[in-house]
Amino acid sequence: MSTFTASSARPRPDPVLVDIADYVATYEITSDEAYRTAHYCLLDTLGCGFEALSYPACTKLLGPIVPGTIVPNGAKVPGTPYQLDPVQAAFNLGAMIRWLDFNDTWLAAEWGHPSDNLGGILMTADWLSRNGAAAGRAPLTVRDVLTAMIKAHEIQGVIALRNSFNRIGLDHVVLVKVASTAVVAHMLGLSRDATINAVSLAWVDGQSLRTYRHAPNTGSRKSWAAGDATSRAVRLALIASTGEMGYPSVLTAKTWGFYDVLFKGQPFSFERPYGSYVMEHVLFKISFPAEFHAQTAVECAMQLHPRVRDRLADIRRITIRTHESAIRIIDKQGPLANPADRDHCIQYMVAVPLIFGRLTASDYEDGVAADPRIDALRERMVCVEDPGFSRDYLDPERRSIANGITIEFSDGTKTPEVVVEYPIGHRRRRDEGIPLLIEKFRTNVARRFAPKQQQSIVDVALDPQRLAAMAVNEFVDLMIVQEE
Repeated sequence: MSTFTASSARPRPDPVLVDIADYVATYEITSDEAYRTAHYCLLDTLGCGFEALSYPACTKLLGPIVPGTIVPNGAKVPGTPYQLDPVQAAFNLGAMIRWLDFNDTWLAAEWGHPSDNLGGILMTADWLSRNGAAAGRAPLTVRDVLTAMIKAHEIQGVIALRNSFNRIGLDHVVLVKVASTAVVAHMLGLSRDATINAVSLAWVDGQSLRTYRHAPNTGSRKSWAAGDATSRAVRLALIASTGEMGYPSVLTAKTWGFYDVLFKGQPFSFERPYGSYVMEHVLFKISFPAEFHAQTAVECAMQLHPRVRDRLADIRRITIRTHESAIRIIDKQGPLANPADRDHCIQYMVAVPLIFGRLTASDYEDGVAADPRIDALRERMVCVEDPGFSRDYLDPERRSIANGITIEFSDGTKTPEVVVEYPIGHRRRRDEGIPLLIEKFRTNVARRFAPKQQQSIVDVALDPQRLAAMAVNEFVDLMIVQEE
């Protein structure tokens, strides 16, 4: 009888780790479009956080872990009075950003929200800048933050193009953790080898299950999961900065590596090298705080509202022609337990605008959900996959997120089908969408700040050159509120 003994020789780092480390350290972003889009992404992402501060379910999670903790030169969390260590600050901002499902989106084999990384990026940059300024060193600029955003978007998005974590039950926030770890490690000044170690630590962690996004367990953790991931990334990068070792074959090790344990033995597949593609093509949620696979369905429902608002009781059937990912993720029947359940139900997101001609974050709360007309309409809806919509969803030249809605009445008549292929936040509709994105930002700033402070924020935020050159700590100082 013979036995096999695995070699204990330390292997070379997995190529995936090396590629990420080399990209964050050496790749120069030359795309004006990427920086321009990152500027708008920064504003929109912060605005989403400001709106979330109106919701006690979010604000109850914010602040220091131990009440009363004071961190000299700590990171200041925009829209709040908190000054925290960078790990907890990243959680705070990350939870705010994601709470209402209103920040940007990336759709491919895996979906996600690349601006979730801003929690770790901005809070680390602010902490470094405050400590640098206190020691007489130059602070980081907002341009540095934009560069880190582009690279975090790219890492998360390129891995997502061909690798589906949701199909094996893992949540997409694993990619937030990996991307944030890489860019934060670079911001901390880690060497190439130390950055590889940091990224390996992100992969070796136990990863989040998607169960909190799906019935019967849908719940509010999906609103703070990305905050948890980006804050964990800051923690891991700081651990690596001490010289702590990494795990070079964390992905490929037989039996014990990520591929064998969590990815059914399959290595990652890549469609393209890292560059600036993801930021250039990212999807903004501009008009509706709705899971992105339903954005165009909501636009269709808004168009249909004037035709059906006085005939709701006469509706016999509503057909939603859609793509496979929407059916897999947000096609829900039966009771919806909470706001997190409702904002991931395409039937709910269609019913509300058909009835009211709107869809806002507050429409997922219990008061609106109690309207019996919503569930009555949901019961009459059927989702049907269109294979062409599914193909175009994955086509790198199209990246559509199409939905079509037809409404049939009891007398046998029906509306013409309304179809929207590309949502207002799509790259193909940038010229149409950006003015609305800016208006969304103005509205969200006004929710949180007094008029004079609003104006100071907006004056800087809407001047790309001035903003890019500004010290991060000075920019963040514009967005601080006093203790409430």
